[in-house]
Amino acid sequence: MTDIPRTRWGGLAARKVQATGFFRVAQIDGVWWFIDPDGGRFLSKGVVSVQFDHDNIKGTERRPYREACLHKYGSHDAWRGAAADRLRSWGFNTLGAWSEPELAHAGGAPLASAAGVAYLATSYGEGRGWPQCDLFDPAFENFTQQRAQQICGPSRDDAGVLGWFIDNELQWGPDWRGENELLPSILGSIAAPYSRGVAVALLRDRYKDIAAFNAAWRSALASWDELAGTAIAAPPFKRNFLTHDHAQERDPSRARYFADCDAFAGVLAERYFAVSTAAIRAAAPHHLVLGSRFAYVPPPQVITAAGRYCDVISVNCYDALPGAVVEAYAATGRPCLIGEFSFRGDDAGLPNTQGAGPRVETQADRAAGYARYVGAALRHPNLIGYHWFVHADQPAEGRWDGENSNYGVVTIHDEIYPELTEAMRVVNDDAEWLHEAAAAAARRMATPPAA
Repeated sequence: MTDIPRTRWGGLAARKVQATGFFRVAQIDGVWWFIDPDGGRFLSKGVVSVQFDHDNIKGTERRPYREACLHKYGSHDAWRGAAADRLRSWGFNTLGAWSEPELAHAGGAPLASAAGVAYLATSYGEGRGWPQCDLFDPAFENFTQQRAQQICGPSRDDAGVLGWFIDNELQWGPDWRGENELLPSILGSIAAPYSRGVAVALLRDRYKDIAAFNAAWRSALASWDELAGTAIAAPPFKRNFLTHDHAQERDPSRARYFADCDAFAGVLAERYFAVSTAAIRAAAPHHLVLGSRFAYVPPPQVITAAGRYCDVISVNCYDALPGAVVEAYAATGRPCLIGEFSFRGDDAGLPNTQGAGPRVETQADRAAGYARYVGAALRHPNLIGYHWFVHADQPAEGRWDGENSNYGVVTIHDEIYPELTEAMRVVNDDAEWLHEAAAAAARRMATPPAA
């Protein structure tokens, strides 16, 4: 469907809606869309980290992709024009996170830009970690305001900016990085006194006395004052983020403990999203807040808080299919953007031993995986965009964090993967129609059959 009339941004030109000169979101006939600056219905189809200075080899300053592109194109500017034109030819309309902003206007029609990750909490917590950075300290508000002005403020009048991500993959509970819960993490040290005070107040409200708390938490504290001033021992229970542990239902104390953890996660999320979204909107009032790029589905209280404050809920979803993840966020009533997804082929000559996402045998399998994944995502009315990770392959020796996988749409020598990029072109060209069909399907499901 390459002859579809489109706006200069790539949105649907037919049946345009009110244009504001900037990107916004709207629900039309039960389906969520970005609305581009010219009023076109827009799905954000992007690629992450489109940049000349791609990954360095771990422990060195060598950047093999940059070396190959300098040899191939002769200059950074020449590469920009070629890279931007290729993205457009594959049906992409957005530069994902960590991409060079100059690419937006290189070559032909403009590309929208998910301008970047502001790293509000991450930068505030540098050296102290999350959540020990103490989000309830008044200094957090001052920091976010200053950083948002620094990062987002210079682009506040840029119509091509889709919006801003707040942070990337904060740990809201147990995930692949460990079995950490936010509440015992705060109570297990004295590094975050403001957040600790909030946590103790929450627990005092949830238990009639310290004896009831001790029974649930398997502790032996003499008073609430002791809890307020003493780092607690190791948490009494743990849960695996990948499996549903039925022991939680069999043990009332265990269930009560994890209910406390989830409640505190919600309180922390309320503070985090309220402060960070306010800071971004003050610095860039025309731009959308795209959420904090959840890594896995967090406790429902966290999702609810994100929905109250963000324009869009963003999630990095490396499952084989995204349906369950998108559904988990639909309850917020906000649209969902997939900030990262990918498939890795074992025929690319890379180790593929470090990194997230499914491994498949061939590049043809990667292409098929892309078509299945995006096709399934577009059937969800809340889905508003999808960004592939990543533009170029990682070094075989491992990048800065050791990842060494075949994630690219191009090799580390800037050679195109033809099966994958052709599948991307076909699916991307049809994406709006697949998404629009979600409205008709939703109406059919909601309408009872005629008698």
